[in-house]
Formats: sequence, structure tokens, C-alpha cells
Amino acid sequence: MALTLEQLTNGLTPEHDLFFPEQPRDPEMRESTSLWLFEESGAFAFPRIGIEAEAKAWEARAYQANLALGGGRVLVGRGAGPGPSPFGPDGRATIFGAGPLVFRCLEPFRRWAMRYDGEAVEGTVEQQITRTVDRKKKRPVRLEVEVTMATPAWVQDYTPEKVAKMSEAEASEARSMGIGWRLEHTCRATGTLTLDGSTREFRAVGSRIKRQSVRPLGGFRGHVWQSALFPDGRAFGYITYPPAADGTPPYNEGYVYQDGQMLRARATKIPWLRKLVGEGDDATLELESERGIVRIEARTTLSTFMIMGKADGLPIDFNLHQGGARYTWDGMTSYGMIERSATGEQLAR
Repeated sequence: MALTLEQLTNGLTPEHDLFFPEQPRDPEMRESTSLWLFEESGAFAFPRIGIEAEAKAWEARAYQANLALGGGRVLVGRGAGPGPSPFGPDGRATIFGAGPLVFRCLEPFRRWAMRYDGEAVEGTVEQQITRTVDRKKKRPVRLEVEVTMATPAWVQDYTPEKVAKMSEAEASEARSMGIGWRLEHTCRATGTLTLDGSTREFRAVGSRIKRQSVRPLGGFRGHVWQSALFPDGRAFGYITYPPAADGTPPYNEGYVYQDGQMLRARATKIPWLRKLVGEGDDATLELESERGIVRIEARTTLSTFMIMGKADGLPIDFNLHQGGARYTWDGMTSYGMIERSATGEQLAR
């Protein structure tokens, strides 16, 4: 049975799925949206295609388009550019773009479309890990997809009014998530991929994320984020951070969606990023809700990495894993997303 709009919005309004009609006044405010898509048989994946538009650089919006294929081949489109007018045919702010990447809200909280038509740097996941990718080696990539939401929005509502009522420890964790709001759906998609001179149609599952928030990342200390949608409609998602040095309980929130119910959950088994491997890392997790503990087996696949450090202007070494995993829940399998980050000190020695 199709979800109602009230179920899909989960406490928000349809207008939350639209974009800023003009540059925000707060220079730190950002509009952000992304898709994570996984071809349903695991042949390839798009482990994050997204835009980050900060008001202070409104016409130089950062975009990213990751493509991971079998055998460790990866292509990454990344850059900054202006966006088109946000106004669609009906006069609403339904369009959000940067350079070669454009998102369109076709029907709030139900259907979206996305197009990427540009170049991508080609390499392998091992070259990403060792920082030996030849950035001059590029290929054209064209991707067009239409996305249908499959679960209610998972919402993080950290508006300034709510954060003001939190303890300092709670507010610190909320700032890492972003002061404002964020929503996430699992979804199904159909599309076409043009690469290497040929075009193929595909079906996929994945996640869609949208946020409008101020997000100071100065104290960011790493994270794990996982979600997936299964053939019978069940789904899960969660985000957590490592324990703070002062012992403050870290942000750890998620959900389990099953039998038409969306239950709040927290992760009790977490696959922290401790080694840099392109395939086969154990990403098994456990989530606890009022129904008890759900264990979901997982192994990483179709990964991409960003390895950063002092040469990139950072004070510490920082490692970002954006990829997929093959998840198994009660014998049912699906592909879904995993994003993890860790400092150099947190990696296993």
C-alpha cells in the first residue's frame, strides 16, 4: 500500500522538500542534497552524488559524483559551479544544481529526478587509498535517474529553538549534525547510465538526503552511517559518532522500518573504520529498538575513498569511506550505503 503524504513527511511539511528560492542571509547556512544508488544486482553503484551550497559561496557550489564499478574501478566527478534558477514550471523552488549536476523535486517527498552530465576522473579504489590517482585521466559520464521514496522521512530536527533547550553536551552533538533540519529516505530508482560509449538502463535502491542547516565541523571526530532498503520493504538507517574524549554520550540515532512501522533505534554494534580496504570489510551492525535487537550482516563493496591530511590544509590525517555494502537481514539480501570516517590515529596499526 502506498504511503500517504502525511506518513512520508513524518512531521515536516511538503515545503520542506523545496529549495531556497534565493541566497540565504546567513553566510554559514547551507543547502545540501544527495543520492546514494546501488544497482539492484550489485553491478555498480553511485556512492554519493550530491551538492553542498553554502551561502557564502552561493555561486560556487561544491558538487560530487562518485561511480564505483566491479573490479575496483572508480570514477569521480568533483568541482564547483553555479546553479540554474531554482524555479520550476509551477513557480516553486523545485530545482537545485551545480555545474553538471541537477536535482529536481517532481513531487515533494514522493518523486525526484537527478541528472549528471560531465567528466569524471578515472582510477581504482586502491589508487584512491594510496593517493596515486592520475587526475588528468578523465571520462565523460551521463546519468539520468528518477527516484521514488519507499519509506517515511527519517528526520533530524535541530532548529535553533530546540537546541537552545539542550544541555551543552547535547547541543555539541547536535551541532555536528547541523543546526537546522535534515531528512533521509530510502528509495527505489530507474535510470540510464552512459559510459564508455554505451548506454544501459538500470534499476536501483538507495537513499536520498536533504538538509538546510548551519553545520560547524571544527570538532568533527569521525562517524559511521549506514542504511538499506530490502525487497520486502523493510529498511534501516542510523548515524553515530565515536565517544567524546570527556565521556559525553555520543550522538547515536537511527530507525528500523518493518511491517509499516518506523521505530526509533540505536546502534549497539558499530563497524568503525579501522582499515582502508576496497572490498570485503566486515560492516555488520546491530540496532536496538522497542522490538529488541536486529542483527544485519554486511560486507563492504563498491567503495570509494578520500584520504586527506596536512597537504590538503587539514590539521590531522582524515580518511573518508563512501561506498556500498551487501546487507543480509533474516536471510534477505540487498545493497545499501555505508559512509565512515576516521582520523589517522583511529585506524588500526
